Amino acid sequence: MLADPVKPNSFPYSLCISAIKDLETLVEVAAQHYYGDDKKWNFIAVTEATKVLVRLALFRNSGYKMLLHGGETPNIEKHLGFPSSQHNGGGFQKHGAHRGSNGQNPWNLEGRALCALSRFGENARMGSDPVWLHGVQHKQAIMEPPPQMIERPSLSMILSEKGVQGALFLMGEVLFITRPLIYVLLIRKYGIRSWIPWFLSLAVDTIGAGFLTQVTKSRDYHLTASEQDELKRRKLLWALYLMRDPFFSKYTRQRLQSTEKLLEPVPIIGLLTAKIVELVAGAQTRYTYMSGS
Repeated sequence: MLADPVKPNSFPYSLCISAIKDLETLVEVAAQHYYGDDKKWNFIAVTEATKVLVRLALFRNSGYKMLLHGGETPNIEKHLGFPSSQHNGGGFQKHGAHRGSNGQNPWNLEGRALCALSRFGENARMGSDPVWLHGVQHKQAIMEPPPQMIERPSLSMILSEKGVQGALFLMGEVLFITRPLIYVLLIRKYGIRSWIPWFLSLAVDTIGAGFLTQVTKSRDYHLTASEQDELKRRKLLWALYLMRDPFFSKYTRQRLQSTEKLLEPVPIIGLLTAKIVELVAGAQTRYTYMSGS
């Protein structure tokens, strides 16, 4: 029982995720305009749920590799944490195929000879003996070993081979994928001014990052350069918690206003500071600008 062979993604997951993120801003603005500040969270929750489903599908289809930039960048580097196995269908090289004195494989030589003979018969339109021609082609298919296929790590393979480390990696990625949806659902229930969504979202991020950090400390797991950059990017996204309510309303806004008043007498710099504070305060009111999803 082999795992699924690696195949190129037929579905454009990265493009779909980017389109949903761009559409989410429009959905938030339209929902707020037509349904108000409270009911807009229903529509935002639907878009976040859609992103979660697409990202989980991409996570599974990629062989449970770490998502780069939320799935917008394909993770195509060789993954050292879960090495792929190769299977030789014919088994000739694996079990020691018989070779001639010149080092060539007689099976391949005979296969090429049969292939040349088959093409010659087709070009000459030897229709008088189709049974013989079919037999040559059938024998050629038997003699030539099938192409090698690289298996994609499955969920059971990761859990069986990596054990606790594999389970921690999977849980860390799933928490990262589902965190925005959990945050929106909590806001929908408790309100944007409540500390419960803020603290629980931060807890989910902290636990997920802790799982991934624990996995990377293992000697059996090695991150690629892109995955190391992705972990750094995710930690930088934690700065957005300073811009989310109720922390922004309680602390960050006061710091920005005091800085604006301090620099207001300074020519040019005071004017630029006032414009920056105004832009930051306006962007903070939009969930999609501060979601980090």
